[in-house]
Amino acid sequence: MKKRFWLGLVAALAIFAMAVPCVMADDIELAKKSTIEDILKRGELRVGFEAGYLPFEMADKNGNFVGFDIDMAKAMADAMGVKFVPVNTAWDGIIPALVTKKFDILISGMTVTQERNLKINFADPYIIVGQTILLNKKHEGVVKSYKDLNDPKYVITSKLGTTGEQAIKRMIPKATYKSFEVESEAALEVLSGKADATIYDLPFCATFMAQQGAGKMIFLDKPFTYEPLAWAIRKGDPDFMNWLNNFLRQVKNDGRYDKIYEKWITSTDWIKEVQ
Repeated sequence: MKKRFWLGLVAALAIFAMAVPCVMADDIELAKKSTIEDILKRGELRVGFEAGYLPFEMADKNGNFVGFDIDMAKAMADAMGVKFVPVNTAWDGIIPALVTKKFDILISGMTVTQERNLKINFADPYIIVGQTILLNKKHEGVVKSYKDLNDPKYVITSKLGTTGEQAIKRMIPKATYKSFEVESEAALEVLSGKADATIYDLPFCATFMAQQGAGKMIFLDKPFTYEPLAWAIRKGDPDFMNWLNNFLRQVKNDGRYDKIYEKWITSTDWIKEVQ
C-alpha cells in the first residue's frame, strides 16, 4: 500500500515538473506580445483620445492638446522613458481604433461600462464622476432634480453614444431627447433657449458653467449617477494592465496626481488657455 502511494506521489511530481517549464514558457511568450514591448521598441506611447471633453482633453489657443488626461498620459510616457504621441480620434470610432492598434492606450475620460468591457479591458478607475444637469435659467426653482425632467414637455440634450445619453434614456425616458455629436453643442442648445436642460459629466458641466453659463443657466451639480473613468487597453495583455495599475497607485501617492487634479479639476485658471 505504502509502495503504491510513493509511486503515485513520484509520478505526480514528475508530471508537475514537466508541466512547470511549459507554463513558464507560455508566460514568457505572452510577455513578449505585450503592448509594453512594442512601446519600448518604438520609443513612443501612442495615446488615443477625442479632443473636446473639457477639462480632460482639448486644444489650447496654439493648437496644442492639453487637459487632465493629457498630463496623465505625459506622466505615463515619462515613467516609461518614451515620447508621448497624441492620436486625436472621433468618439464613435475610438474603441475600434484601439482594437485595431491605431494607438496603444485609450485615455479619453471613458466611463467603465459592462458593454464596453466586453470589447476592451479597463485599468483601475483614475477618477469618479457622474451625470449632472445644466438647466435653462427659466426653470430655476421648478426643476430641482433629474426626476422633475421626466416629462415630454422638457427637451433634454446630451452627446451621442455617451453615458449621458444612456442616463437620459434609462432614468428620464419620458423627456424629449435631442442628441449632438459634440457635448458643447448640446449645452449651447440650452444656453440659447432651444432646449431645457443638458445632461453630461460633472467636470464638463462645471467648466461650461464657468465659461458661459453664469447668470444664464442653473447648475444642478449633485451627480445622480456613479461613473468611474478608466484607461482602456486591448484584451489579453496582463503585463500592460499590471504596469498601468502600479503606475496609478504610484502617482496617487507621490503627489503627481494631486497636482494634476488641482490644475484641471479644482481650479478653472486653465480656461484662459483655451478661450
